[in-house]
Amino acid sequence: MSEEIAVLRAELAALQAKVQEHDDVLALIRLQSAYGYYVDKTQYDQAADLFANDATLEIAGRGLFRGQERIRQYLHALPKLQQGTVFNHMQLQPLITVAEDGQNAQARWRAFIQIGWVGREARWGEGTYENRYVREDGVWKIARLHFFTTYYVEYDRGWNQGGVPLAPPLPGVDPDSVATVNYGAFPDVFVPPYHYPNPVTGKPWKPA
Repeated sequence: MSEEIAVLRAELAALQAKVQEHDDVLALIRLQSAYGYYVDKTQYDQAADLFANDATLEIAGRGLFRGQERIRQYLHALPKLQQGTVFNHMQLQPLITVAEDGQNAQARWRAFIQIGWVGREARWGEGTYENRYVREDGVWKIARLHFFTTYYVEYDRGWNQGGVPLAPPLPGVDPDSVATVNYGAFPDVFVPPYHYPNPVTGKPWKPA
């Protein structure tokens, strides 16, 4: 009987771990999706509140910002939603890896972007996030947001005419450090490193 109880307890513990991982994945999807919606509508304080106290943010070639308040400052330097503008940042294709400790996680996402100003310009954009997350005071928060631009192109010209250069630092908002990865947007080719191994072979990612 004692052996059967031990087996049942082990099975219960395994099931509880599976349920917790499932809940964590859903919470992380909700977190990253909320970030996209807040940035869409330029609700920058709401977006900044999603970051951990010592988080980092790095987007395109704009350098690295460290700490929630510096991230808030960066976000508020971005354009504001107003009549005649559109800023869509769709968060797609998540691949989430929760660490065994249940306190940390990583995720790769794809963002599809539409931005435009009436009578001025309209652009398509696409890129990849390789993010980290941390459970802070029992709540999942963004620990590192790193967005790699694949392309920005003018809507009326398309990508066959080439892309817009990688976004440089914002005027008047100096980063805390330079970009940690040097790369170019389309027409250059760059594959952000995968945080996860091949799910079938188990082989880690290696650069081509």
